[in-house]
Amino acid sequence: MELTIAQKLEALLKLQSIDSQLDELKKIRGDLPEEVRDLEDDIAGFETRIGKFNTDIQGLEEEIDRNKAIKKDSEKLITRYKDQQMNVRNNREFDAISKEVELQTLEIELADKKINEASFKIRNKQEEIKATQSALDERKEDLKAKMQELNQITSESRDEEKALLKDRDDQATHIEERLLKSYNKIRENALNGLAVVVVKRGACGGCFNVVPPQRQADIRDKKKIIVCEHCGRIFADVEGMPEPVSSRR
Repeated sequence: MELTIAQKLEALLKLQSIDSQLDELKKIRGDLPEEVRDLEDDIAGFETRIGKFNTDIQGLEEEIDRNKAIKKDSEKLITRYKDQQMNVRNNREFDAISKEVELQTLEIELADKKINEASFKIRNKQEEIKATQSALDERKEDLKAKMQELNQITSESRDEEKALLKDRDDQATHIEERLLKSYNKIRENALNGLAVVVVKRGACGGCFNVVPPQRQADIRDKKKIIVCEHCGRIFADVEGMPEPVSSRR
């Protein structure tokens, strides 16, 4: 059965009333939900950062092991070359072996340099991990406190919110889809969440701009859906004006 304009406006006004009550419950929570999300993001970021540091350290430790192995191989070669020097037949062989010893000595020095550099980087990253872990622990404590506060507030209003959400779903079924979409769009763009308002003291109940008398009369007649020319909110009625007989049940 096709609803009259008056019935459509009444249904929208009831939906607005429910949504306004839900908005009030959200206001009680304040910025806590957003603060909790921010802390969770911070924690995830710190954990990722620590994970990257640990991966870097693992890579540096592997680099140290490789250079230690190179150093060990070079030391073995030096020992072997020095043994060979004891049995050379001429100066040419002695000089050739000496060059090999010198080359392996340079390899050892290079390996030591790389080991020291990697060790230095590891110490720096361990310090960064320590600082990051400290910040992470602080964020976790903050999150724990915020979650407890939010859970307490939420638990106090959980039943009320659940009932309101059910009422909202029920009420939304009484509003045609096109009108409901318009209502939701207006609410999204309204800072105070009001999509449906009444004219109060000659002004829009949403943006408080003056509504001309003739327009007020049209709103009161409820022959068509009228929106505020300034803010786009839907006018449901005029406060203090008697409802037309034709629209009464």
